[in-house]
Amino acid sequence: MHILVTNDDGPPSNQSSPYVHSLVHTLQKAGHTVSVILPHQQRSWIGKAHLVGASVTPTYFRPGTLHRDDGTIHPLPRGSGGEGDKDDDGGDEWVLIDSTPASCVQIGLHHYFQDRGPVDLVVSGPNYGRNTTALFALSSGTIGGAMEAAVCGKKAIALSYAFSSRNHDPVVIAEASEHSVRLIEYLYANWADGVDLYSINVPLEPGMSKNKIQYTSILDNRWKSGSCFEAVDPVASGLEPGLQEQNLRESGEGSGSAAADSRTNPCPGGLQHKHFKWAPKFADVYRSVDESEPGNDGWVVKHGMTSVTPLRANFMHATGISGEIKLPGNKLDFYYLIDYEDKYVQPLLEEAFHTSFRGWHCHRIQSLSDLPESATPVFQFRTYEAIDFEHVYRHPRTSLANSFVIRKALIRKHFLSNTLDHWVAKYPDSSLRGHFKPAVAFELDYAEYLDEAFQDAYELKESLDRNQTKSDAEKEWWILKPGMSDRGQGIRLFSTEEQLRGIFEEWEAQIEDDDDDDGEQQKDGGDGVIISNLRHFIAQPYIDPPLLLPSATGRKFHLRTYVLAVGSLKVYVFREMLALFAEKPYQSPRDDPDDLPDLMRHLTNTCLQEKHGGPKEGSVRRFWTLDDTVPGLPENWKNHVFDQVCEVTGQTFEAAARGMMVHFQTLPNVFEVFGLDFLVDHVGNVWILEVNAFPDFGQTGEELKRVVVGRLFSAVMEVAVRPFFEAPGAAVPSDPDMRLVADLDLGRT
Repeated sequence: MHILVTNDDGPPSNQSSPYVHSLVHTLQKAGHTVSVILPHQQRSWIGKAHLVGASVTPTYFRPGTLHRDDGTIHPLPRGSGGEGDKDDDGGDEWVLIDSTPASCVQIGLHHYFQDRGPVDLVVSGPNYGRNTTALFALSSGTIGGAMEAAVCGKKAIALSYAFSSRNHDPVVIAEASEHSVRLIEYLYANWADGVDLYSINVPLEPGMSKNKIQYTSILDNRWKSGSCFEAVDPVASGLEPGLQEQNLRESGEGSGSAAADSRTNPCPGGLQHKHFKWAPKFADVYRSVDESEPGNDGWVVKHGMTSVTPLRANFMHATGISGEIKLPGNKLDFYYLIDYEDKYVQPLLEEAFHTSFRGWHCHRIQSLSDLPESATPVFQFRTYEAIDFEHVYRHPRTSLANSFVIRKALIRKHFLSNTLDHWVAKYPDSSLRGHFKPAVAFELDYAEYLDEAFQDAYELKESLDRNQTKSDAEKEWWILKPGMSDRGQGIRLFSTEEQLRGIFEEWEAQIEDDDDDDGEQQKDGGDGVIISNLRHFIAQPYIDPPLLLPSATGRKFHLRTYVLAVGSLKVYVFREMLALFAEKPYQSPRDDPDDLPDLMRHLTNTCLQEKHGGPKEGSVRRFWTLDDTVPGLPENWKNHVFDQVCEVTGQTFEAAARGMMVHFQTLPNVFEVFGLDFLVDHVGNVWILEVNAFPDFGQTGEELKRVVVGRLFSAVMEVAVRPFFEAPGAAVPSDPDMRLVADLDLGRT
């Protein structure tokens, strides 16, 4: 928003205007454009007045300094050429007007700041002291400035701070400013019919942001203790206007009364010659509050709550608005533990967290044992093994973690195949049909037991038998994947039983060589394959031919898509996808003269390229920067691919959550980022390959680190983390790069 700020206390001053700096800074920090125009000196108790006949002269104020309390001369007026002059550095500058708050609004709206666009809202304040009850409100220059904005057709808010101490505690002031800005944003977004302006009174006490915010009416009260003026010695010098207001406010807000001292001088002619000083009896105000029924503005502030009074620009309370205001996004105290144990990821996570939660009361801890109480709100973002899942289970409303406990239905290759196969069998019209290759799962310890394994994998056996009678160009090729490996380990291609048997014999020979060399069995079974993973396997029909892009020199690629699953259960696809390319140009296994194809032509996992000196240049690209035009595909082929990815992802998670509940158990207080891999074939059809938990973000590389992974974590914080710690009923933030693809509302607790 473009917000015009004025007040009746004048430029920043420790004595008479101690709050305006903080409010303006907080508004700017919240992303608003703020234009400031203030009276050049203290102008309290002047209401909605204009100085008729006076020529109004502006001066210009550097907001980084405090103003002299007489307010008459600025040390760096425009054109002075002094250090920090606006003319020299183009920095921010405020306008000071030698007139009233109402005049400031008129001049600010119509004669300054037009280059910043139309003013959306006028904020008058924060006033040095409360503006509750009719006695204060009717004379308030703060409310007068907001009233002037209202009669100019602008939404306006009068803001006042009800202090009880002369100590201007910067921590309390900062809390009041953050609280006020959030309330201002709420009121602007939820402006009630019939309201011209709101009068807000914030009790300037520690913790006020955690107390209630109440809609109120103005307490209708009267002066009952006589004159609001005090006769003084005409010879005595008076205080400067700013110090008079300070003394009035400090004595009134603290004690409820002002001292009276009547001194007169005789005057020739019978009348006594007198001078008078403004000295209202604030005890009348506070007594009327004490005697009033609950609910009015004075009573609410007295009890430590923030009052919000809807007003018409005719001194009438706007009727029909009552009750408590519950701000969305209430910034509660909570604790966090971010320890991802990955030098690539950790700084991106921390940056995203601190950006998303700027201004919140967050406390970093090293262990959950550091929590003041077990039920204290806490956020864990850690490796799977380090997450305290027991705490997550025990505190579903206050403990948030970054991983589901059980999700084998997705992340284990043979479980995923069963999940999708069963779902399509149950729902033949599911969009998953035609986007995944049914897998054959089997177990095998040693190559000599392959015949026994074929008893369970009979579909695979039948295919290999058929291949014996086919030409090389007609054979059906299969891809072999260890069920529990990752990073491309142990993947092989084959089309005959002999080739499959040879793969297992090769691994066994490597293990025997390791035994001979070291005297004991090693964990590495060749190509980084872990022996314990070489038991469960899946075999899937190989997708050939894949889509090959003109700009990629014929290299095959797959898509890495980041998917955010939240609670029970919302699923989002992150728009920024990666295209990961193979090391060598693609050649169909049917055309490869070697018995076993060169895997570097077929495997697109860049982790496999590290042993050859690292990924080839251009092996990791942003999907949306790929060729706009591809022969045989429509011009909008990338949008079509992304739509397929979203549809298949949503169906995959629904199949796991509804069809495999034992192996995918959602919880309301967890979320998780998965890496889904897809292959695009030569006609633009998308095939899901696998789902990875805790994906390897490092393969994104340094060049795309922030634009992809950093941006992803920022979206995760906004969509998954912040809503958990927001106040109940708060709107769930959205993110333009996160497409919601499933909203199941499973209701699991």
